[in-house]
Amino acid sequence: MSFGTMSFFSKALGRPKSYTILLPDYEGATGGPYPVLYLLHGLSDDHRAWSSWTSLDRYVRPFPLIVVMPDGERSFYNNTADGAPYEDYLMQDLIPHVEGCYNVLKGARHTAIGGLSMGGYGAMKLGLKYPDRFGSVGAHSGALAAARHAWENADRPELQRLFGPVGSRTRTENDPFALAERIPREKLPALYFDCGTEDFLLEDNRAFHAHLEHLGIAHEYREYPGAHNWEYWDEHIRQSLAHHCQALGITAVQA
Repeated sequence: MSFGTMSFFSKALGRPKSYTILLPDYEGATGGPYPVLYLLHGLSDDHRAWSSWTSLDRYVRPFPLIVVMPDGERSFYNNTADGAPYEDYLMQDLIPHVEGCYNVLKGARHTAIGGLSMGGYGAMKLGLKYPDRFGSVGAHSGALAAARHAWENADRPELQRLFGPVGSRTRTENDPFALAERIPREKLPALYFDCGTEDFLLEDNRAFHAHLEHLGIAHEYREYPGAHNWEYWDEHIRQSLAHHCQALGITAVQA
């Protein structure tokens, strides 16, 4: 497998954007086309984080899968309240770009989305908002209550800029709790999320788990020892990869 950093022009943002991509061996026996995992970074990182701080290439190597890691900056992957359309950049620019440039399978049955922290929120939000685009969702240490008043710092200026005032429509439209209430049950993607028992976001993840149980929405939720750090994410990205592969029908092709 090979990593590459690429750039393309985002019409939504009006400027070039970079992404890191992990490609399988196109000369291998599988040959493609391949399913795709869009893997989102956290608040203080960029598109290089997953490839820099984990052994992602080693974990993905046995599977015929393309992994795309976009640069979401500090956007929470939303069309933000102050007018920056990062959700449109992902859904209307990046995904069509990837589908046009690489040998990929299209449609929800072949597409997964995952992430950590801010990216875990983004993955869950986008997966529930666009079930016709994603068949599998995975989140580690997700900031799943970012759009709610559950965070003690929910009224800090940065979150106001991203989500708008507490109780606003902008927050409701980007709230995984509210999206779970509205999603048609026949369109549900396969949901997986986990959190460390020493993570400051643990209670938000437990609350989302309880919310999904109350709604009768099938999902897999796990807690493991660990905190909000790369040691935890490097270990447990393997759990979400296994989830995605099972959901998308991907089997290993080499040891």
